[in-house]
Amino acid sequence: MKAIVVGTGFIGPVHVEALRRAGVEVVGIVGSSAEKSIAAAERLGLPCDITTLDQALADPAVDCIHLTSPNRLHFEQAKAVLLAGKHVLCEKPLAMNSVESKELVELASRSGTVAGVAYNIRFYPLCHEAAQRVAEGRVGDFHHVTGSYVQDWLLKPTDFNWRVLADDGGELRAIADIGTHWLDLIQFIAGQKITDVCADLRTIYPTRQKPVGGAQTFSGDRPDAADTEDVAITTEDCGSVMFRFASGANGCLWVSQTTAGRKNCLRFEIAGSQSTLAFNSESPNELWIGHRDQPSETLLRDPALMSQQAGKIANYPGGHNEGFPDTFKQLFRSFYGYIASEDRPARRPFPTFEDGHHEVLLCEAILKSHRKQAWQSVNADG
Repeated sequence: MKAIVVGTGFIGPVHVEALRRAGVEVVGIVGSSAEKSIAAAERLGLPCDITTLDQALADPAVDCIHLTSPNRLHFEQAKAVLLAGKHVLCEKPLAMNSVESKELVELASRSGTVAGVAYNIRFYPLCHEAAQRVAEGRVGDFHHVTGSYVQDWLLKPTDFNWRVLADDGGELRAIADIGTHWLDLIQFIAGQKITDVCADLRTIYPTRQKPVGGAQTFSGDRPDAADTEDVAITTEDCGSVMFRFASGANGCLWVSQTTAGRKNCLRFEIAGSQSTLAFNSESPNELWIGHRDQPSETLLRDPALMSQQAGKIANYPGGHNEGFPDTFKQLFRSFYGYIASEDRPARRPFPTFEDGHHEVLLCEAILKSHRKQAWQSVNADG
């Protein structure tokens, strides 16, 4: 299998590294210009022959295209990849609205190709362990779940990135950017969909200072005030979402990109009638298991001690930690393994375009709920 990565920002090179570790040959990386494509390819030690998406689409040697471009480009690019008859793995969100994401689902189902969304957080081994314990009934009846996903990279009004702009990233930002990772993960673990939401969101900085020369996520650059311009912001910096599952179980999520000291912290606590499971992505090799009538315990990531399903995505023995880059490697192994199996009726062991579409529907329901300040059903038929 040969792959092309589209996007040269933070996450594009992450895909390149993980693809290599997963045993997939990367034959190029494409940026917004030929110059950016060549510079990124040289920096990553990749061939420079392909410098545009159109070239990648026309090349019969390219099997799969990874889309890590800005959100507003996902729909047109994913559609073009599917129409070209190539496999596609798209970063979230799948599209800017549910009309677009539904069209992509329908196109993918007709194309005969394999299409997935890069919800990599599922692929921490202990998240798979949590899902398996829920599925086996070891947690008991699913009562409720609480959690958060918090960062601090937009803590200051001088922090700026294209994601804060609704035209580039979508009307939702913190929820769509990181909150959907949490929501996808919890539905994966619970084995059921969220059906209703009630949201309260907040824009802390209605105005941010945009560097005149542009800015890159996590670059660490702090432009001089004289080199910035004021830009109005309508997307949210933080917010809370209450929700209900199809079973009636409920929960609450807090999302923030303005929490000082938290660089990339996802947490959940799932309470069942028999036990509780708690996880923190900043300590991803530990799963806390709470009991009432016996001592609570901490399960350290160890293939010899976990379920078979979780052990399949843990490559190192206990005590040899695995982290964020490994989640992409395991996602890609799952995705390309499914392609290689050629068993299309089989269950797809990775986040699909259908999952990506549901997350877009969730985001639309969350935004409607916030604006109405009332509960909102998720439109499953959208």
